Amino acid sequence: MDTLSSVVSMTLRTYIVKRIVIGIFILWLVATFNFVIFNLQVGDPVRLMLTTDPFMTPEVKEMLAKELGLGDPKWSIERYGKYLRNMFSFGLIPPYFGYSTWTRRLIAYDMSWRLGVTVFLLGFALVGRIILGIPTGVFAASKRGSKIDVTVVGSALFTWGVPIFFIQLLGIMFFGQILRSFGIQILSTTWTSPPGERNLAWWAGAYSQLALPIITLVLAGFGSWALYTRNMLVDALTQDYVVTARAKGLSERTVLFKHGFKSILPPIATMITLAMPGVVAGAIITETVFGIEGIGKWYVTALNESVADYGVTQAVLFVIATLVVTCNLIADLLYGVLDPRIRVGARR
Repeated sequence: MDTLSSVVSMTLRTYIVKRIVIGIFILWLVATFNFVIFNLQVGDPVRLMLTTDPFMTPEVKEMLAKELGLGDPKWSIERYGKYLRNMFSFGLIPPYFGYSTWTRRLIAYDMSWRLGVTVFLLGFALVGRIILGIPTGVFAASKRGSKIDVTVVGSALFTWGVPIFFIQLLGIMFFGQILRSFGIQILSTTWTSPPGERNLAWWAGAYSQLALPIITLVLAGFGSWALYTRNMLVDALTQDYVVTARAKGLSERTVLFKHGFKSILPPIATMITLAMPGVVAGAIITETVFGIEGIGKWYVTALNESVADYGVTQAVLFVIATLVVTCNLIADLLYGVLDPRIRVGARR
C-alpha cells in the first residue's frame, strides 16, 4: 500500500511539474506574440509626447526614451530582453511592467487601483452568477419536465442569448431615466471617480457606484450556469447508480444531493476555475458602457492611436494570459486530484 501511495504521489508531482513547464512556455509565447504585434503598430509614443509638449527638446526626448526603455531599436535583442524582464516581473518587483509612455508613471501603479475596481466589479458579478445560477439549475433538474423547469430553462436561454450591453443599456434607461423622472434615484448609472487620495473612503465611494453594473452582469450571466448545472444533473440522475439509490428507498433529497449533485461537482469546480480569468478579460464592454475606470476601459484608451500607450496594452494582455494559464493549471490539478485516470495518463 505504501509503495502504491508513493507511486501515485510521484505521478501527481510529475503531472504538476509538466503543467507548470507548459504554462511558463505558453506565457513566453504570449509575451513574444505581444512584442511582435505591438512593434508592428504605426505610431511613436515618444513622438506623441513630444507633440503634446512643445517645450520638450530633442535632448529631453532622447533622455525620456531611454528612461522608458524605448531608446533601443524596435527589433533589437536588447529591447526584447528588457520587454521580457518587464513582463515577467508580474508587476511585483522592479521594473514593475515598466513605465507608461502617456502618464510617465509605473504601469503597475496605474494598474493596481484599476485592477481593484475591475476585480470587485466582475468578481462580485461572478459570485452572484454562481449563487443564483447553480441552485436554480439544481431546482430545475429536480422538477424536470414541469412548468417550473420550462420557465427556468426559458428564462436562462433568454438572459444567455441577449447581449450583455443590451441588458446594461436597459438598466441605465430604467434607473437613470424612468425612475428619475418620478424623482426616484436608487442606483448610480454612471461612474464618477471620487476625489482625493485612494483611501478607505475613496474605495467605499467607488464601490458604491458599481451596484447596477454588478446586477446587470448577474442577470446576463446566471442563465449559462443554470443551464449547465441543470443539464449535467439531469444526465447524472439517469445513471445506474442513481437508479440503484432510489431502489434502496433513499429519499429524493438524498438522491439529488448526495448522489446526483456530488457527482457533478468536479466539472462545476472546473467551470468556476476557468471562469475566473473572465473577471479581468470581460471588463471591456461593461466598463465602456458605464464609464468605469477599470482595466477594460484603460486598455481601450491605451490602444487609441492618439495615446499609443502600448506598454499598458502589453501588460494588460500579459496579466490576462497569466490568469488564464494559472486558472487552467488549477483546473488541471483539480482533475488530477479528483480523477485518478488523469494521473495514469500523465505517467504514460
